[in-house]
Amino acid sequence: MKVVIIGGTTFVGRFLVSELVKAGHEVSVLHRRAEHDLGRKVSNIQCDRRDHAALARALASGKFEVVFDTAYDWEHGTTAADVDAAARACGDRLQRYIFISSVAAYGDGLNHHEGDALAPDDYHEAYARNKATSERLLFRMHQRCGFPVVSLRPPFIYGPGNPFYREAFFWDRLRDGRAIILPGDGRRLMQFVFVKDLVWACVRVMDHPSVVSHAFNIANSRPVTQTEVVLAFAEAAGKKVNIIRLPRERILRAGGHTMGPTLYFGEYFDVPPITQVVTKAQRVLSFKPTEFARGLKETYRDYLRNHHRKHPDYAFEDALLARTHVAVGA
Repeated sequence: MKVVIIGGTTFVGRFLVSELVKAGHEVSVLHRRAEHDLGRKVSNIQCDRRDHAALARALASGKFEVVFDTAYDWEHGTTAADVDAAARACGDRLQRYIFISSVAAYGDGLNHHEGDALAPDDYHEAYARNKATSERLLFRMHQRCGFPVVSLRPPFIYGPGNPFYREAFFWDRLRDGRAIILPGDGRRLMQFVFVKDLVWACVRVMDHPSVVSHAFNIANSRPVTQTEVVLAFAEAAGKKVNIIRLPRERILRAGGHTMGPTLYFGEYFDVPPITQVVTKAQRVLSFKPTEFARGLKETYRDYLRNHHRKHPDYAFEDALLARTHVAVGA
């Protein structure tokens, strides 16, 4: 099939490109750069998706059968208008428009099923709002004209090559013999999906006969607490861990930030929990998530081979720990 990935040059996109090429599909990536490093079999389309006219020309001329919309602009936000422009430009050969949404589209809450309401149009957090409004737009297009949309809603994606400072945040500290700060009581829930499992789902819904107009939660079946997360990272690295619990309010008052530069628990990892139920994906797609421990071990091996450490700045954590009279690295 003739496939284009909007984005496609980092993390999820790289694994997806590899799987599609191996399966014999004709693959293009649409992104802002003049070239990519994905190999000669992958065509390059240089385009900023926020330029809707240029996007329309690029997608219409390609006569694509499958579009994967994987890109999110963290600087400007990817709005429903940006997604609308891509969807309307696809042409009459389109068989699937596969939108990578997020568990964040639910806004908040635990144990979400796919039929639950998404975050409202005026939701306070931009990422959740943009994902939710984009999904509503795409599903309205299906209702009006049969637009062949499928939406996938992953939680925290982990795996080799993660561009966010998440797994590596903990492994840098464990390898340096440092204490890990745990905000609050450590019971806040988190949910993960291995990047290769999300890519498997992407490929699965390309031609599955019963998925158009459906959303799927794609995740590990069991959420884990933040304490369990830290212990799992330590186990994957074969390191002992010294956990120091600090009140979240104290961390935030001292200037801690979930997106940096004063990180204290991995990039955007310490946020209110949103969890989901994956039984629909298991039933319809035969989805079988990778065991968390196994996925982390594979990710850690990649970290050892490819992670280029930049001598993390521990000053903020040192100041926090000093206030608790804890010896750093004890």
